[in-house]
Amino acid sequence: MTHLFSFLRRRSAPVFSVSAALILGLGLQDLRAETVSGSAFARSLAEAVSGQDGAAEFYKSTGYADLWTGPDDEQRRQAALMAFHRAADHGLATARYDAKALIAAFQSAQTERDRGRVEAAMTMAFLSYARDISSGVLIPSKVDEGIVREITRPDPQTTLQEFSASTNPAAFLQDLAPSAPEYARLMKEKLRLEGIVAQGGWPPLTFGKSLSLGASGAEVVALRDHLIARGYLGPTSTGTYDRSVMRAIQRFQLDHGLTGDGVTNEATLDALRIPARERLKSVVVAMERVRWMGDMERGQRHIWVNLPEFVAQIVDDGRTTFQTRAVIGKDVPEQRSPEFSDEMEYMVINPSWGVPRSIIVKEYLPLLQRNRNAVSHLQVVDNKGRVVPRGAVNFAAYSASSFPFGLRQPPSDGNALGKVKFMFPNVHNIYLHDTPAKNLFAHEVRAYSHGCIRLGDPFDFAHVLLAAQKSDPKGFFQTELESRLETSVSLDSKVPVHIVYFTAWPSQRGQIGYRKDVYGRDGRLFDALAEAGVVLPGEQG
Repeated sequence: MTHLFSFLRRRSAPVFSVSAALILGLGLQDLRAETVSGSAFARSLAEAVSGQDGAAEFYKSTGYADLWTGPDDEQRRQAALMAFHRAADHGLATARYDAKALIAAFQSAQTERDRGRVEAAMTMAFLSYARDISSGVLIPSKVDEGIVREITRPDPQTTLQEFSASTNPAAFLQDLAPSAPEYARLMKEKLRLEGIVAQGGWPPLTFGKSLSLGASGAEVVALRDHLIARGYLGPTSTGTYDRSVMRAIQRFQLDHGLTGDGVTNEATLDALRIPARERLKSVVVAMERVRWMGDMERGQRHIWVNLPEFVAQIVDDGRTTFQTRAVIGKDVPEQRSPEFSDEMEYMVINPSWGVPRSIIVKEYLPLLQRNRNAVSHLQVVDNKGRVVPRGAVNFAAYSASSFPFGLRQPPSDGNALGKVKFMFPNVHNIYLHDTPAKNLFAHEVRAYSHGCIRLGDPFDFAHVLLAAQKSDPKGFFQTELESRLETSVSLDSKVPVHIVYFTAWPSQRGQIGYRKDVYGRDGRLFDALAEAGVVLPGEQG
């Protein structure tokens, strides 16, 4: 018998922990004779892929020709099994496409019907892998209803057709992963953290007192060793909290969304003490989030709002050209800011605020039922936007479901939306806007809104957007502002907006920055990934 899977004999020792002696041999002559439609192989294959979206159609279109188990399929087999074996590098659930189990299936096959079932098993593993690595393992909205991102899944039949036609299967499989540069950097960080975890993690920090410039003693030595181990401080024998230690702490603070004052205070110590294994979980979840976005075109110019970072950015050609602090939704049900992408179409200068229905019935209607003159800064309006005198409305006669009116705050210095809002119409009623509550931007954790994104520097944000279509964007904006009239300004080119949630993300200088899981979403996502089969090194699958 000629060994059809001789590549396993050559490659299994360094790649798989499967003995090279356990290799199935199939007669080439018999296989060639049996790969015609109507054979035992074809009937078995057809039964095995029946009802499997895309796979059944693919094999029917090829007359049930083999893709994996024929004498000329070695290159594809080898590339796929290698990819399956290394799926854990991507934070994927290797049990969903277990290379060892597939090799065992090859070994145990005795008949052409067995071979048909092995062919189908390889195909289903391949399609699962292609789907997972290109668009994610999870359906995020089933894990957290605040993740409303639309995910584009690969078409199974098209994927099989393109893979079958590929002259470089290994390159094809490699290209299934997102091409975003951040994905590669996250993957590098994942492998780095796995090495740290395997070595027992970072040196412990057991002291509790704050440290600052000029301090000395055992606590400073422990902090020094910790910073060296994490790459924030070069080799040094200093026992004093000198300027090199202070600068290292400042870099750490900036990478973790903390005030960069160089003082090792309680918040900084809390961040330093988070174990490498927990940071690894954040990276694994971040890679899954990038896969949800796939290779979607973010836009040559786009707006990027990372919720846990409390920052809104304008990005041009991959480079951040403007950045401002942001306030996001409160960490309470129905007020957490959702994650999605859309396109900004226009801005409104001197906006009125149409109070969302949920706020009207939950917050304002009870006040109006007790006192019709409550919230006097708001107008009562009918369904055509006409102002209704409060004296004409019996607020007590209505319930939350029957109240037929709206509430609107006209343009003013105290308007809840401030002086400008930026619109990308969506079913979630989320937009970016100014705010009169400027004091909130001084906080490190800025989760205070009802869901919309408040901007710390909205006028400058508007100037940058208008510069693409106005010769004097500041002058134009100021003229409209001083008119005190509500004015809508369309953007000549729509600007993609991506509201995202990354607690681990590469900074401009390449270091992976970490943020608090302000809504607890990453924790829920990692639990869901673990339930799907994702296993961290050192854990049992």
